Amino acid sequence: MTGTNLEVCVDTIEGAWIAAENGADRIELCAALSEGGLTPSAGMMAAASRLPVPVYAMIRPRAGDFRYSDAEKTIMLRDIQLAGQHGMSGIVTGAVTSEGRLDVEFLSPALRHSGLQGTLHRVFDTLHDLPLAIADAIDSGFERILTSGQGRKADQHLQALAEIVRLAKARISIMAGSGVSHLNASRILAETGVRELHASCSVLEKARSSNQPEIRLGFIAQDGVRVTSAEQVRLLRAAIDIFDENRS
Repeated sequence: MTGTNLEVCVDTIEGAWIAAENGADRIELCAALSEGGLTPSAGMMAAASRLPVPVYAMIRPRAGDFRYSDAEKTIMLRDIQLAGQHGMSGIVTGAVTSEGRLDVEFLSPALRHSGLQGTLHRVFDTLHDLPLAIADAIDSGFERILTSGQGRKADQHLQALAEIVRLAKARISIMAGSGVSHLNASRILAETGVRELHASCSVLEKARSSNQPEIRLGFIAQDGVRVTSAEQVRLLRAAIDIFDENRS
């Protein structure tokens, strides 16, 4: 990797195209970003496979914690299979055991049999033994870990992110995410050593009218919905490129 990669997470096909056309190197394709991201539909994956950049599908069957039942794991395996069949370049997933350790016995064969690249999502931020969690991620076959430094926002946990990068020892890529924007990108990159950033690049799109039936019925929040912003993608891409140029 010669420069800093930008991954943009989206939950609409329109958002995916906006991100791809305005500077994203990779797309994380989800449903329901308001729930932290869930597995997108097969139709969504098929549509996103036409994008000009790699697309990784989120594999997360429900909101909530990351301790999955056998029935849920069966669903996840089927969704991983569908991701491969519908042209995804990789998957974004994670699971933990009842003991609070990464579920290597599930994740390792799931990744190996899929033939897809893998990103370990922010389940990593729930784990306490960081050296063990990193080793388990590597043993499971993941190529990168998405993390905020185990806090709510990446730019508030820069020392923790730097420590995770140090512990990884270049054996696996560390990607900083949560609250990343053009306003803090250069600081995150400079103070942590990460070489990949993850962001939604979204803005709040207000409802057309407070009288919309979708609002009255509860399908749309009163203050509107978040949508991928071409301007935010371009601004973040520019901030990354300036940092990379100055670093070189």
